[in-house]
Amino acid sequence: MKEFSIEKPIPYYEQFYHSIKKMIFDGTYKPGERIVETQLAKQFGVSKSPVREAIRLLEKEGLVVVDDKSRVMVYEPTLKDVEDIYYCRMALESFAVSLTVALASDKELNEIKTALEEAERAIQRGAEASEIIALNAKFHRFIVQFTKNKRLQKQVDDLKSLTQFYRILHFQDQNRASIILREHQQIFGHIRSRNKEKASQEMITHLEHDLAHITQVLQQMT
Repeated sequence: MKEFSIEKPIPYYEQFYHSIKKMIFDGTYKPGERIVETQLAKQFGVSKSPVREAIRLLEKEGLVVVDDKSRVMVYEPTLKDVEDIYYCRMALESFAVSLTVALASDKELNEIKTALEEAERAIQRGAEASEIIALNAKFHRFIVQFTKNKRLQKQVDDLKSLTQFYRILHFQDQNRASIILREHQQIFGHIRSRNKEKASQEMITHLEHDLAHITQVLQQMT
């Protein structure tokens, strides 16, 4: 008897969750804009239940906010929010990179190096911002992954959606991609030389620069 597998259909709420999330990230839904559940359900010919469940997941991740009148609004970042998230990232990722320096294998370090090379090639050929942002996220993801610390990974993962939201928001300067790549390469240089202190400090400096840039972007938006 031949082996076979049954592919389960993707539940409606998951489809809506990914679709709405994509629309938030690509700017179809703007920060502060209202999302009307009944309109979405009607548009796609489904009941409100899967839309409501998708909204619940997005609210849990912080990408939408439900007010006291049950209106669903796209998350609109404040400077305090951004600072809080980035200070958490500085604490978590500076420690993560020190663990990766100590624990990552040479093969894993080569994976980080390959991700940086992919990012460099993408920038050189003028790739879409979404591709470069994904490669930047991959660099940070590898560093956390190679700590082999599941609890630390979960802490960072809890910030993942808002971190991605901020990455997209502050990726508006034409030189931004090259600046980020250069700072990632500096961090990796210390990882490769197995210098925990310098890698950790370089990560904090990198995130401080990110915070300063997104602060400037938010000030311009307001």
